[in-house]
Amino acid sequence: MSITPERTRELVKEFATTDGDTGSADVQVAILSERIRNLTEHLKEHKKDFHSRRGLLIMVGQRRRMLDYLKKKDQKRYEGLIARLGLRK
Repeated sequence: MSITPERTRELVKEFATTDGDTGSADVQVAILSERIRNLTEHLKEHKKDFHSRRGLLIMVGQRRRMLDYLKKKDQKRYEGLIARLGLRK
């Protein structure tokens, strides 16, 4: 269910704003989105796993708060990030 360290490094490299950046909102949202995708696939198979479903809802809320922060601070960066992640239709 969790993502591998290699996949985390790929996401950091792809979404980092500067070299060595691991904590920016962009990177954190990308990692959370990957974890959410993996957990969503898990829950499609295990429909009664309510503990994991609660964790999923917590992660979705955390991602939502980070995106709201990013939207408030830098609108263009927010729009670019959601386009790259494919979060909005």
